[in-house]
Amino acid sequence: MSAILVVVGGLGMYWIAYQIYSRYIATRIYQLDPNYKTPAHEFEDGTDFVPTNKFVLWGHHFTSVAGAAPIVGPAIAVFWGWLPAVLWVVFGTIFFSGIHDFGTIWISTRHKGRSMGSIAETQIGSRARSLFMVIIFLLLLMVNAVFAIVIARLFVAFPGSVLPIWLQIPVAMAIGVLLHRKGGKLLIPSLVALVILYFWVWLGAQFPFSLPETSFIGLPPQGTWVLLLFVYAGIASLLPVWLLLQPRDYVNSHQLFVALGVLYLGVLIGNPQMAAPAINPDTAGAPLLVPFLFITIACGAISGFHGLVSSGTTSKQLNKETDARFVGYFGSVGEGILALGAILATTAGLAATRAEWVGLYSSWGAASGGAVGFFVQGFGNLGANIGLPMNLALVLGSVTVISFAATTMDTGLRLQRYILSEVGEIFNIPILKKNVVATTLAAGSCLALAFGAQTAGAEVGSGGLIIWPLFGTTNQLLAALSLVCITVYLRRLGRNILPALLPMAFLLVVTVVAMTMSIFQWWGLTGQPANLLLAIMGSLILVSAIWMLIEAVIAIRAAGPGGGAMGTEAIPETTK
Repeated sequence: MSAILVVVGGLGMYWIAYQIYSRYIATRIYQLDPNYKTPAHEFEDGTDFVPTNKFVLWGHHFTSVAGAAPIVGPAIAVFWGWLPAVLWVVFGTIFFSGIHDFGTIWISTRHKGRSMGSIAETQIGSRARSLFMVIIFLLLLMVNAVFAIVIARLFVAFPGSVLPIWLQIPVAMAIGVLLHRKGGKLLIPSLVALVILYFWVWLGAQFPFSLPETSFIGLPPQGTWVLLLFVYAGIASLLPVWLLLQPRDYVNSHQLFVALGVLYLGVLIGNPQMAAPAINPDTAGAPLLVPFLFITIACGAISGFHGLVSSGTTSKQLNKETDARFVGYFGSVGEGILALGAILATTAGLAATRAEWVGLYSSWGAASGGAVGFFVQGFGNLGANIGLPMNLALVLGSVTVISFAATTMDTGLRLQRYILSEVGEIFNIPILKKNVVATTLAAGSCLALAFGAQTAGAEVGSGGLIIWPLFGTTNQLLAALSLVCITVYLRRLGRNILPALLPMAFLLVVTVVAMTMSIFQWWGLTGQPANLLLAIMGSLILVSAIWMLIEAVIAIRAAGPGGGAMGTEAIPETTK
């Protein structure tokens, strides 16, 4: 089957969904008010609360939620076949992620820019807030620790990516300072920065940079990169959003369009066939397609991490409430397009024949361990279809992955700081409200996991991979909990709850079933070696999921129109 048919079908569905379904959600369900005073204006402080142009904010939101996950998840999931992956990415984006991301921005805006953990208390109860805080911090810990190792591996495997990634930072900061002092629009400066970045991509391909085998701090290259990345991310998360986060994210959003252009033009010009089978008949050693497809592909279909970004940073920068549709729903569409591109790169771009593809995706372990490399190689092959030199195309592909992952790390540590600050406020611990202290604790916890939890013989700095098998279910549980809050809030407002209720119920069921099956494996009940750490942590998450399922049912049944206490942070529907 020609990959062009997948492109036309997928992009066509996204266009129809944004034009029709997202408009229905905006006007009939969330009922956005253009005159509503958003938290960005109400609490403007020049650091976190900053009214932002919707196109700039879309760039920040998209690049923060994208990371490496919408590439890695689909690149692994195609082991089951390209058809299930495509269907979940397309319909998950339209009916799950769009509602979730859009909704978490909206509900946070209506709750003074508070995080979903804080909102859970007003909509469900104090027990839900406590559960949310624990799950959120655990999820951020996993994301930051694992993305650091992903970036470090790419720096080592593709040394040509080092120069453009690090040199992008001062250019983005220069743009931020220039616009903050003199004003003006970000479009032209960011395009200039993009041109400079791609000059450095070319320069990096000519002059790759590799660390010595043993650095001045006694770590191998990969461990050194992990340490440097957390030092950078900690500093970056303390800077005002206008100085680095916004301009860098906006530049990276342009980079997204270039990368997608390479992917999709490579398909249209080269007209490759889908080398992978539509349904893989030989998946021995892999978990069951259902429910694990919906866990493996999170970002690109629906992800609880998105709700953390939506309520953590995006809602604090929303200029008008009506911008939430473009930033949230279209941000989900952008990520869906990227995930679809990852599927194309690893099925149509990676190999010319089915035999060649099967040789690469020879097992579930090969798919899981080689996902990022398969994407970069497929990206390079599609880039060659439009005339790019292979070496340059490979560096461009690795720079794309690293740029998104690094931006997610910046935002992730900032979100961890917010969570610790909220904990300090809730439990009256003043020291946690200090930004430097909260950031140090956040980065320190990630470094402790990365370097302190690794097993004997494992790569230095790869400790986060130990608990990474918990990420999928934890992430989807968090998405379901966010949808619970949205559902309860909509019910109290007397509106149609089905757009949020149905995906919430599906995710809760999928999470419970998938975690139950995994726990049986980790306790050694299926004949495979036991893993007590994952078994215990997974059991706690399973109990949390069932607990929240009961809490959700109680809250939804109790919350009739205008019913139930909305909490002191809830904002009436009247325009402020």
